[in-house]
Amino acid sequence: TLFEAIAGAASNRISDFNPQGLANTMWAFATAGVAAKALFGAIAGAALNRIGDFNPQDFANTVWAFACVGWAQHDLFAALGSAILRRFGELNDTEKSQLYLV
Repeated sequence: TLFEAIAGAASNRISDFNPQGLANTMWAFATAGVAAKALFGAIAGAALNRIGDFNPQDFANTVWAFACVGWAQHDLFAALGSAILRRFGELNDTEKSQLYLV
């Protein structure tokens, strides 16, 4: 399928993705309901390494998408949660509501 091809290509180039690219890719797969475990693992690892570069929308989209696909990775959610709490005042109402849904 198209999503399988995208997942394979994206997994091989995940280090080239900026935080928005990571968040948008994860969001797209979650929204489409497509499971791509290898890609999700690669995105999770890259997100952990780049968490300091995330903006509020990146946080909201990433957390929402991982929650939607049922991805349970304690270190990822702990790091995202800590970063979000430190920067909570920067989130707009839409981003806060998206996190509330998680």
